[in-house]
Amino acid sequence: MKQLILGLFLIASLTVFSQNGEKNFIDQNYIEVIGKAEMDIVPDLIYLKIILGDKDNKDKLSLDEIEKLMINDLTELGIDINKDLSVKDFASNFKSFWIGKADIVLTKEYQLIVHDTKTMQKVYFEFQKLGISNVSIEKLDNSKIVQFRKDVKMDAIKAAKEKAEFLTSSINQSIGRAIFIQELDNQYLSNVMSNTVSGVNVRIRGSSSLDQNESSMPDIEFEKITIEYSILVRFELK
Repeated sequence: MKQLILGLFLIASLTVFSQNGEKNFIDQNYIEVIGKAEMDIVPDLIYLKIILGDKDNKDKLSLDEIEKLMINDLTELGIDINKDLSVKDFASNFKSFWIGKADIVLTKEYQLIVHDTKTMQKVYFEFQKLGISNVSIEKLDNSKIVQFRKDVKMDAIKAAKEKAEFLTSSINQSIGRAIFIQELDNQYLSNVMSNTVSGVNVRIRGSSSLDQNESSMPDIEFEKITIEYSILVRFELK
């Protein structure tokens, strides 16, 4: 019985301590501000999805033949095949024709990473010459995105402090330590392409998009990736 009473006493004591702690926190004089920061960065990771088929290239080459030609052209462009090219999927499907015969269509899906728009344009140009048309842009990213996010968060909390200092100085007061910090809803915006080419998905169809010489390649530009963060901070008010 004594143990039960002692246990209830401890629980009640902890509850009162917690309530008092919360009350003391709320009763402090503080100023609450929101700091915002953003950064625009150039994407250096452009993910391309490539689907090869043994029946849809202009010379009706086998899948192995078109794959070898593609790898050879990418290598000549200075692309690190071992690092930046990977196979995502391999499948075979049956196509039934009206004459009742069946044909096996082999397809192979790749992911290619290029690091700038100039290289991407050259890739598209080479693919057009090979008759590879099923190419699209999956996403844009930056190799230092994690560090950039940290930098923007730091800038946001610094902006909050500067704002609090400015506001309190106007009434001859000052701020103390931060007593509450909260990261608000933030955005990581990966913008797509400029008006030169609309939308993320870009397909090469015949010679309509690219002519037969490299000098006539369109000037494709990507909008920058925007990282934006907002931080709510409460500072002691002195």
